[in-house]
Amino acid sequence: MTIRPYLTLAAAVCVTFSGGALAQGSYPAKPLRLIVPFTPGGGADILARLVVQRLADPLKQSVVVDNRPGAAGIVGTELVAKSPPDGYTMLMGAPGLAINPSLYVRLPYDTLRDLVPVSLVGAVPNLVVVHPSVPVKNIKELTALARSKPGRLNYASPGRGTSLHFAAELFRSRTGIDIVHVAYKGGAQAITDLVGGHVDLMFDVLPASLPYVKSGRLRALAITSAQRSTLVPDLPTVAESGIEGFLAITWNGILLPANTPRDIVMRLHQSLQHAVLGPGAKERYAAIGTDAVTNTPEEFADFIRTETAKWAKVAAAAGIKPE
Repeated sequence: MTIRPYLTLAAAVCVTFSGGALAQGSYPAKPLRLIVPFTPGGGADILARLVVQRLADPLKQSVVVDNRPGAAGIVGTELVAKSPPDGYTMLMGAPGLAINPSLYVRLPYDTLRDLVPVSLVGAVPNLVVVHPSVPVKNIKELTALARSKPGRLNYASPGRGTSLHFAAELFRSRTGIDIVHVAYKGGAQAITDLVGGHVDLMFDVLPASLPYVKSGRLRALAITSAQRSTLVPDLPTVAESGIEGFLAITWNGILLPANTPRDIVMRLHQSLQHAVLGPGAKERYAAIGTDAVTNTPEEFADFIRTETAKWAKVAAAAGIKPE
């Protein structure tokens, strides 16, 4: 999956894992900690555990996953932002870094002032899925049906302010359709009600909804990445379906506290290149329905800025006011 200009496709990256001329010094001299600001078992947590396993070899140190959930990722993010800038405490960033500024009047940190982006480490496309009773087979038919019945169709999300809620609102703002948001307390409840026919459609992460699509219990209309997925190669993107430039993915990346020395940032970046793009990574990533992607610290920072601006416009269009 290519998401230019923000992500570098794994297959297109030429990486030297031998170390080159980076100033590595004695770092790291002790085990590292990766803060995952969500509960165990979710997508970010599963990916984090894969990444830390593959980081141990290039870093020559163990990396421990430390789950610190709470307040839409804010608790864990604040912990990292206020940690010593020595490279030993990392954050597993997620879309909330770009969405939360639109949801909260005051955050206890500024993402790009108090954190240093290192690299993206994974991206998961979303599927636009409907219950089979909804008489549409593609995005064009969905938008036509919604326009013919304003306010009659509804869509599920794992909760207000989640990346999947905002993905659907981006779609709504780009198409001008009137569909009703039904917020649940988590993705499991949302997908269960969609499969049961209690709601009409949903933007859902590919790994969670694909089994239902394959079994015929849901119908997939499109994928939200910039290019088609090898997991569903016949499924068009939303952009291909007529909504030019549409992009709404679930991403994860590694960040450090601000003022972390540049050589440490680059030492970690180099190690992440090995973890994400090295031998065997593609297969391990595919097994969890995630694309192996990486970029430079500067590209990652630009990506977060662009995402933050995009979601701020979506929040304004949807009437979502910061609390």
